[in-house]
Amino acid sequence: MTDFPPSEHLESDLEYQNRILLGVSRTFALTIPQLPEALQNVVGNAYLLCRIADTIEDEQHLGIEKKYRFTESFVRVVAGEEPADHFASELLPLLSLDECSTNPDELDLVENTPRVIRLTHSFTPNQRAALERCVRIMSRGMVEFQENSSLHGLADLPELARYCYVVAGVVGEMLSTLFCEYSKQIAENEELLQELAVSFGQGLQMTNILKDVWEDRKRDMCWLPRSVFADAGFTLAELSVETTDQRYQQGLTELIGIARNHLENALRFTLLIPGHEKEIRRFCLWALAMAVLSLRKIHAYPGYRSGSQVKITRRSVKLAVITMGLLASSDRILRLLFSMFTKTLPQTRQY
Repeated sequence: MTDFPPSEHLESDLEYQNRILLGVSRTFALTIPQLPEALQNVVGNAYLLCRIADTIEDEQHLGIEKKYRFTESFVRVVAGEEPADHFASELLPLLSLDECSTNPDELDLVENTPRVIRLTHSFTPNQRAALERCVRIMSRGMVEFQENSSLHGLADLPELARYCYVVAGVVGEMLSTLFCEYSKQIAENEELLQELAVSFGQGLQMTNILKDVWEDRKRDMCWLPRSVFADAGFTLAELSVETTDQRYQQGLTELIGIARNHLENALRFTLLIPGHEKEIRRFCLWALAMAVLSLRKIHAYPGYRSGSQVKITRRSVKLAVITMGLLASSDRILRLLFSMFTKTLPQTRQY
């Protein structure tokens, strides 16, 4: 493996990272700066690496064989085993600019992969190892699942858990590693944090799956588990915008309850972070609050036929941000708020 010295243009690369974050994710551009300064750059960089991996997966005009090839190439780039400029120059001409695939900011990000990677290689060995592991598991896992995707959905709840792990749970593990390296006090609970981080990720991802079910179907994909709907007597392949079948609603309710349980574990994860680490708590709480609010809308409007119909309002987002900022250090009030805001959600078996 090539040993990369810190970039001579580190300040310029950081400016680019902060600027492009706003373009590819307004949410993370808002939450990442709330972290302690020692974590902001590495977490921001991690998000951009994941976004590049997502761009490969999302490109509809890129065949599965090429997706595998570029995925493996990107894994090697992050590990310092292949030049980033070669990867970017090969991938960029193959990306299409449309609402179903790549937007201009994502094209810009891929073009500037070398700048992102220079930052990656400036971090500590432990930080680099955490980022490399996350990208490796996520990139390979996403393409494998996409190769086998169909409107029939995933087989069952264990397969759903595996999917949620490769796209979100592994990110939770990476963040836990970075948090534990940052603070010895946080590291005292590392084993439990790592376990709960996977559940945290699944709660967030299940909420996204439920919100985006109709958009995914337009791409001939479905990440809902067949077994849950089969238990209710419904076949996912028959799902359409005209569907009003109560059996579908029964399966949806079951999944909302499972997601709610995972979000409760997300709260447990957050409360393991010492109260004085308000910045890290806010980072976690904002993601948790958005998921709970989204889940509430999905449950309240089971007849939704697009993600925009269950999108939380800017006013709700602003209120959640202010509230979580003020109450980040109060375990008792946070537990009470979670109970209040999830009491209307279905209670279901644990997984």
